[in-house]
Amino acid sequence: MLTLERLRADHADALLAFERENRAYFARTVPDRGDAYFTPAGFAERHRALLAEQHARVCHFHVLLEDEALVGRVNLMDAADGSAELGYRIGERASGRGVATAAVAQMCRLAAAEYGLTSLTARTTLDNPASMKVLTRNGFTRVENTTVGGRPGIRYVREHLTAAPGNP
Repeated sequence: MLTLERLRADHADALLAFERENRAYFARTVPDRGDAYFTPAGFAERHRALLAEQHARVCHFHVLLEDEALVGRVNLMDAADGSAELGYRIGERASGRGVATAAVAQMCRLAAAEYGLTSLTARTTLDNPASMKVLTRNGFTRVENTTVGGRPGIRYVREHLTAAPGNP
């Protein structure tokens, strides 16, 4: 069973382990976070900053659990005027099983029901066809070319979010 949990301070150790375990896997399709991010001090500082942004309701960060094991993160950044940017990272062990598609669907419902959002944007690199499929399957529409961390990418949008469980 997949569960989204709002990011908390006590997620730090599991989240750092997840990020370290999947660093090379993620770097294939998304810009690397840099060595400092993966140090205990660097990660702790970044984790505190994320919690502060969340407390200010600027962003909504979540860990994705599958049978209580952390398998991903799904986030809503820069929430304003009914919209936010969706971002997600699903670990290599959970890839290829529909986990990302299900997690994004769950986040779309949560964005509407809990955070009052009506639209989401998302970006992915051109060399990440799996992410493009996840977004398309969840009702996102390609709107323009962009860059992601200096790499060629695509920006997507999903309008008219609803909290209905059957809605993608």
